[in-house]
Amino acid sequence: MTNQELQELITGWFNDPAAVKLEFSEEGSQYLNVSIHPDYLHEMMYYLKINRYTSFDYLFCLTGIDWGKELEVVYHLESTDYRHIMVVRAKIEDRENPVIDSVQDIWATANFHEREAYDFFGIRFKNHPNLKRLFLYEDFEGYPLRKEFTDEKNMVVK
Repeated sequence: MTNQELQELITGWFNDPAAVKLEFSEEGSQYLNVSIHPDYLHEMMYYLKINRYTSFDYLFCLTGIDWGKELEVVYHLESTDYRHIMVVRAKIEDRENPVIDSVQDIWATANFHEREAYDFFGIRFKNHPNLKRLFLYEDFEGYPLRKEFTDEKNMVVK
């Protein structure tokens, strides 16, 4: 399936693609990049996995990005059946309460990826079965990969 065909298929899953802020891009990447509003992320990810034409059965990377005004979660997916890769992005505008649906129920590999994003960016994943710090101790204050984080002990080199 070409990137154009993937784009058309995904667009057809939503009654109003503009309402879900569905955007596609290939600029600067060999993979199709899909941006979606966080409220619709879980639904799209579920379809990406179960649809027989997409079959994205492997989540191989999930990370957070701090853009200053908002946080973003980026997912890299692969279909081992069709050998295509896609990047999915969801921006979270509420920096004080960054929450997005967990995809751990879709891909078990998301478990540790989401915990890492929580640990370093403070992004909370709704319905995650065990969302707690992965690398830092439980009482650690702040989120080291956020732009506003101040490192009094010089633990993180920027």
